[in-house]
Amino acid sequence: MAAKPFASSADLAEKEQTLEVVADGVYALTAQGDPNIGAIEGEDFLVCFEAMATPTAAREWLARLREHTDKPVRYLVLSHYHAVRVLGASAFDADAIVAHENTRALIAERGEADWASEFGRMPRLAEDPGSVPGLTWPTLTFSDRTTIELGGDRGQLVLQYLGRGHTEGDIVAWLPKQRILFAGDLVEAEAALYTGDAYHYDWAGPTLDGLAALGAEALIGGRGPVTHGRAAVDAAVAQTRDFLHTMIAEVGAVHARGGALEDAFAAAHAALAGTYGHWPIFEHCLPFDVSRLWDEMSGIQRPIVWTAERDREVWDRLQS
Repeated sequence: MAAKPFASSADLAEKEQTLEVVADGVYALTAQGDPNIGAIEGEDFLVCFEAMATPTAAREWLARLREHTDKPVRYLVLSHYHAVRVLGASAFDADAIVAHENTRALIAERGEADWASEFGRMPRLAEDPGSVPGLTWPTLTFSDRTTIELGGDRGQLVLQYLGRGHTEGDIVAWLPKQRILFAGDLVEAEAALYTGDAYHYDWAGPTLDGLAALGAEALIGGRGPVTHGRAAVDAAVAQTRDFLHTMIAEVGAVHARGGALEDAFAAAHAALAGTYGHWPIFEHCLPFDVSRLWDEMSGIQRPIVWTAERDREVWDRLQS
């Protein structure tokens, strides 16, 4: 049997982008399972959420956004440190780049390695990689919560850290007046989870509990379509939690009986594929997901840094 193409290296077909006006002055760009991005209008400024993988890709998003608003970007908010979310930041010309303090530390610790890793895994997203001027450095960080006053009758935008999850620095952007939540990769709607840098137990428990307690009525996850209605939002959170719980159960059973990593991957794949296998990036993510969970169960608290070389080693071991 031929080996599976590495990660998303064979995923070269362009995805159809959809710009949705979620509410007055609230925008989301989705693209058939590619990373989502968004923006929120203040009275005389913009808050942009996520930055895409390269400045060239980001400028294409900004051109579409400019069909709706010409307000300047005051804040660029980054939900976490992964390269495909942050390396397009220079295109926004933002007054401030906002992230959690842990995200800034993670960029310092592993930003260069993650850049090489993610561009190798997802080359299609790395449009014009030479346009990236260097690592993206937040200029404004916080620990638990910070609020941006949007002005006029637009209310507030609350940036909040709910605990470790997809990484140890994920934040959400919450519009309490509109009850709209930008969840970053803490929730995916109809897209598989990437957990290679995750804290699975925290994410599946208190972090998602805190997110669900916000009571959002519309949710923009890290990938997948915008979710509308409380029941649909709850279902997206439940799907994310189920993916994590299933992995924990299957990998945990193999780990407890002294099995091998390959056995754990096979068990998790078998348990998840029927429900999630047709969703974007499932085959790409799962080897890295299981490898990180195995490490966590083995007492390795913080994720091992992914490098391009380590990516290939894990892939060849589990997916070939």
